[in-house]
Amino acid sequence: MEYWQKLMSKSFTDGATLARCLRINKRDLCRVEAEYPISINPYYLSLIREKNDPIWKQCVPNIHEIRQTTGRIDPLLEEKYSPIEGLIHRYDDRVLLYVSNACAGYCRFCTRKRKVGIKEKILKENDFIKAFRYIARHKAIRDVIISGGDPLLLEDDKIEYYLKYLKKIKHIQIIRIDSRTPCILPQRITPKLCEMLKKYSPIYFNTHFNHFQEITDASIKACNMLADSGIVLGNQTVLMAGVNDDSHTLKRLFEGLLMMRVRPYYMYIPDAVKGTYHFRVSIVRALKIMRELIGHTSGMAVPRLILDLKHGGGKTPLLPRYIVKRKGRRYVFRNFENRKFYYADIE
Repeated sequence: MEYWQKLMSKSFTDGATLARCLRINKRDLCRVEAEYPISINPYYLSLIREKNDPIWKQCVPNIHEIRQTTGRIDPLLEEKYSPIEGLIHRYDDRVLLYVSNACAGYCRFCTRKRKVGIKEKILKENDFIKAFRYIARHKAIRDVIISGGDPLLLEDDKIEYYLKYLKKIKHIQIIRIDSRTPCILPQRITPKLCEMLKKYSPIYFNTHFNHFQEITDASIKACNMLADSGIVLGNQTVLMAGVNDDSHTLKRLFEGLLMMRVRPYYMYIPDAVKGTYHFRVSIVRALKIMRELIGHTSGMAVPRLILDLKHGGGKTPLLPRYIVKRKGRRYVFRNFENRKFYYADIE
């Protein structure tokens, strides 16, 4: 058993034990646990500095998960766009391969709260072969995202098995891996794993840091190992009330990510998922935060703000409004950094 697996085996997975560890009342924890599972590994738990800090809110169950009834179980209609088991095909040119519903920790804001960890399972051999054949038949597909749950909770040889098969399909140009392990369980990123991934370059790896408290010596080491192996690293942040919904926190996070060779890629307004509405941030507030980031840090440190529309509407980028007036060829722009107005004549 590898070190990361030993850490996983010591995860807190029941409300009563977690309540004793954190010295809090177990009643609410156990009520939430009855509907949504708990799993916090010792490494991520060690990042908590005080009760209700940004790490706590991401991993410790909150009674609002079951008290609030707003939202849908599957607002993005992923099940509707799943033609076969383990495959989500929402956009013509890309598919998501759902290989496992296990994670290194169960995030309280998870968009797949309906299925992650409820009954741990991995994609069966027959289902993967069907998915592989589906992808091979649909020649418009050029991009495959290996996701879950967390695909890096699988053994190295199982991950390589998927990569080897996908690389055989000639029309596949991009393979992506979505994993939060560099943040939540960086010990999973081992030299052996990196050497294996290197064989299937290029691989695009999107990880998931939400707060600068998650940037540690261990996570920096994990991301540097991946980068040294030729892996292209991006980060997808979820904008959450009480966790990171201010520009100072995000600026510090995004600049820290660049220093560890991870490019801020997307920043999501939380999906309208039942059990997560206490994390919701309004579009107005999200755009204000973007105005406070753009021009106040390197453009490389500013991700795209994304709203994933309900009913399968897809990812929609949002930007503050900079054009305030137009007359003929003349456009008037507002600069939010110095609050001045500028104009340009554009054909």
